[in-house]
Amino acid sequence: MKMFLSLLFALFAAGLSTYAQENPSTQQNKIFWKLSGDHAIVWDLTNKTKLPHSDNMEMDGKRVAAIITYQVDENRKLIIEREIIYPQLRIFSESSANYWRKYRAYLKDTYTDDFLPVITLEKRTFEPGPLDSVRIDGMLHFYHSNSQGLKVVRTLLPSMNYRLFTEIWKITNTTDSAKTLTIGKTEFIQEQEGQNGHFTRKVYADVRGGVTILPGQTFTFAVYFTAQLDNEPLVEPPFSEAVLSERDLFLDTIRQNLILETPDPVLNHLFEFSKIRASESIYDTKMGLMHSPGGGRYYTGVWANDQCEYASPFFPYLGYKTGNTAAYNSYMQFLKNIPEGDGHFWSSYEMEGTLTCCGMDRGDAAMIAFGASHFALAEGNKEKAEELWPLITWSLDYCDRRKNEAGVINSDSDEMEGRVATGGANLATSSLYYGALRQSALLAKALGKPGSLIKKYEKQAEELAASIEDYFGAEIEGLETYQYFKDYPYLRHWICLPLVVGIDNRKEGTLDALFSKLWTNNGVRVEYNPDMEEPNLFWDRGTLYAFRGAFKAGAANRALEKLHAYSKTRLLGFHVPYVVEAWPEGNMAHLSAESALYCRIFIEGLLGIVPTGFHSFDLTPNIPDSWDYVNLKHIRAFGTDFDIMIDREKEQLYIRVIEAGKTILKKKINNGESTHVSLSK
Repeated sequence: MKMFLSLLFALFAAGLSTYAQENPSTQQNKIFWKLSGDHAIVWDLTNKTKLPHSDNMEMDGKRVAAIITYQVDENRKLIIEREIIYPQLRIFSESSANYWRKYRAYLKDTYTDDFLPVITLEKRTFEPGPLDSVRIDGMLHFYHSNSQGLKVVRTLLPSMNYRLFTEIWKITNTTDSAKTLTIGKTEFIQEQEGQNGHFTRKVYADVRGGVTILPGQTFTFAVYFTAQLDNEPLVEPPFSEAVLSERDLFLDTIRQNLILETPDPVLNHLFEFSKIRASESIYDTKMGLMHSPGGGRYYTGVWANDQCEYASPFFPYLGYKTGNTAAYNSYMQFLKNIPEGDGHFWSSYEMEGTLTCCGMDRGDAAMIAFGASHFALAEGNKEKAEELWPLITWSLDYCDRRKNEAGVINSDSDEMEGRVATGGANLATSSLYYGALRQSALLAKALGKPGSLIKKYEKQAEELAASIEDYFGAEIEGLETYQYFKDYPYLRHWICLPLVVGIDNRKEGTLDALFSKLWTNNGVRVEYNPDMEEPNLFWDRGTLYAFRGAFKAGAANRALEKLHAYSKTRLLGFHVPYVVEAWPEGNMAHLSAESALYCRIFIEGLLGIVPTGFHSFDLTPNIPDSWDYVNLKHIRAFGTDFDIMIDREKEQLYIRVIEAGKTILKKKINNGESTHVSLSK
């Protein structure tokens, strides 16, 4: 146990980024960015306010990840650092390194502007002018003002398929005379032996020598950061147009499906950006395509919470083929490694599945069953659902064996992994198991399993709901809500989970706790506890689940105000453009599964979609009173393509479901009322 705890806390310490994020509680109300069109945000620096400022953003492809840190000083001078990570290339750890280092032994390095080619103009070193604006649209663009008659635009993006990150420069001559540049040779090569072969890293530009730019014309060149394993082909220039094309194709694919339309453009934008971040963080691994969190620390692995519970159930709705494949692979990895006897799942399979972690049971079986049963229904593929059924049933049976004398589920911890106390049985594990039982009963029916099994799961769910009420129900801080574990006196963010799985008998007190006592400028804090070393400690996943539960429980008006403020901060504020993991741990890294959770606020919370079969679902919209409409178009779940269109008509909602251009349901319902939708088979 001591060895495990040492490993655990070392892993936590590894999460501290070199990028120093200021205390977010002092930054929340600072808005730097504005919406631009349907697909972008822009930071306009021409008014020189709120400087200096720095931020970072992650962008990923199947074989490369990059965290770009950009700093702008009082004079609008830009400095960029590029942390380039090659997730499949594993380095040797130093002999003095701690045991945990093997879990993060990715080949990576940080490249400053010193690696850019030296450009001279008229016997002077050319530097781009002060920064005018920054644009984010799934790529990162920097627009410089005029310098020596030249304007520069720099675009940074990853290759979607190669070990390659690219920075494209476009230099435009704004004068009425030709400009001749001399571009120095840029080539940096570094070789080393790694755990899985010989690595060659190379930084180079696809141009050198003299270049003449005529008046009004633009010259383009690119700088490449790439890596090679053994004798595999090295990407050679010119390649920038191909990298741009494949990134544009990816972005177009994501934008054209699962389109949210509400009266709030901030929510619409962050929803679209969240689709991008959730979908780009998928890597080629020995386990097949695999979604991983990213954030500079978590690549080419699969986790029971981030992938199986958070991200994988999202992909059927988006219909992103690569995402659905990665989701299926995440469950298959756990299916192939079902423990023998009464053992519990490993929480993760890291480094392409070669390393397992960690020693405690976090309620992982409940996480897996909750996610896999939802995915199996929503994807609408009976054959795949049958393949996953043994994983789901084993996980349910394991949870049942872990019941204590009070009928709730024991686990060593929860997904917070010992950062805060969890007792012997915690609310999260029991709530997720309850949700898994409900979904698995529906899945069993869709698969044609015996009625006795369906009734068994339904009965177990009913009994568990009663046990959750008896064991966890409590008055804390004067509110009728839940104690997180037996006799624990502090409110915890995970008290939202009963609402998420449809247990709402303590709805009012729980909502008061989440949006009053636990609420901070950056969302729901982990715990309302004055004795905590960092009282405003937050993990966005708790906030994202809280919003989903609040909408599902019918508290749309109350949730909307805080959802808008939170979304505005994450999209347009001091650290953009995605929701984050946590603070201070991880320094607000842009972990990708949290972005999937953001989208699920609207799918399962606002619209209340609950899969009931491979081609059917229940729809329970809870729409804020201030909204006249909500549309979710090109939903790709259940093996089809359909739209949900909702318009407010006086005191009712007019619902239309359109599948393949044909209206299959037209109905007026009350806000918060359920209706059943059957799609084509």
